[in-house]
Amino acid sequence: MWRLGFLFHEMAFGLLSVFLPLYIISIGGSLLDIGVMTFTASLASIPAFFFWGYICDKTQRYKRYILLSFLSTSILLYLFTLSANVNVLIALYVVISIFHAAHEPPKNVLIAEFYTRDEWEKAYALYEGLTEIGWLTGLCTGIFIFSSASFDAKTTLLICSGSNFLAFLLSLFLVADPIIVVERGLVNIEKSVSFVHKGATLASKILEGLPVHIRLKMENVYAFCWGLMLFSFATNILFTPLPVFFSKDLNLPTYMVYAIYVSNSAACTVGYFLAGKRLEQYEERTRLQKIVWMRSLLALLLAGFTVLSFCTAIFATLILTLMGFAYALYHVSVLSLSMELIPAGKAGVFDVLVSVGGAIGAFIGPFVAQTLGFTYAFLFAGAAFLLAYASFKLYF
Repeated sequence: MWRLGFLFHEMAFGLLSVFLPLYIISIGGSLLDIGVMTFTASLASIPAFFFWGYICDKTQRYKRYILLSFLSTSILLYLFTLSANVNVLIALYVVISIFHAAHEPPKNVLIAEFYTRDEWEKAYALYEGLTEIGWLTGLCTGIFIFSSASFDAKTTLLICSGSNFLAFLLSLFLVADPIIVVERGLVNIEKSVSFVHKGATLASKILEGLPVHIRLKMENVYAFCWGLMLFSFATNILFTPLPVFFSKDLNLPTYMVYAIYVSNSAACTVGYFLAGKRLEQYEERTRLQKIVWMRSLLALLLAGFTVLSFCTAIFATLILTLMGFAYALYHVSVLSLSMELIPAGKAGVFDVLVSVGGAIGAFIGPFVAQTLGFTYAFLFAGAAFLLAYASFKLYF
């Protein structure tokens, strides 16, 4: 029940995700402006994630930072309605990213502490599935606004602001801090004991001259971190300029652009509700690698269909749908793994790694699309996904 506020928050950002790039273009901005805006916002969120992750674990108070995030975002989105200057909007968006970051680490910790490790995949999948419904609702609202209602930009931004304020009110009454914060510590102790036991068993078999069929290997945390950053880097190269690709290159009306993103979000929702099953380590490892490989292949296929100009809109919609499904499985896996690897007091590290890769990708994607063309942006994304796949192979 406490997740309900997050649903309305995601509804606002689902609507904003397509609207804002197209709005920037409509008031005289460019692809580079969109890239600079997303890059700067992602860059600003890096220290913010560190700070919010540290302070929420330090105080062991999580609700207050979630409330701060939703309320401040609501106010800042209202300020968007007071100016149509591109530079002002970029500055406001950067400030939004700082306060938007305040709810991410607390949310991840709440789920980790409210459930046991065996339930983490199911709990994260349930949360992400419900909030993806909010994102999907925001995209459907965009279809209604731009196909039937013909609301102006100010009204659209007010809807986003109001949805965040509703998220604040619901979270005020529904979200509660955990009584004790112990689950992540217990998981780390359990992993250490398991590793020592495995080592003792291996040593005993070697001393007794028995055949050994197990390997004693610690996870490569640095490879996992590089995998996270590269995946986020590739994703933002691909997705940051994508609304403009559909709107300008393929000449699709705005409501059709929203419809394409609806298919992506709907597949993502289905993926989240199928991702809750707890897998054995080998199965989870294999699934994660296959997902990243699949995203690479899909990005390269998108580049191919763009070059051929063969039913590009149809195939791009299909590719985005498959990407949405794959992303849901990926996100649940890496969230659960990161809560195992990242110690208490550093809950924001996961979001920091994602932001670092995302910031660079958010700038490079629009830059490449504007200077070399969208085909090269898609090729760059496919190559970056391959590098992420290689990093996750090294992690295990």
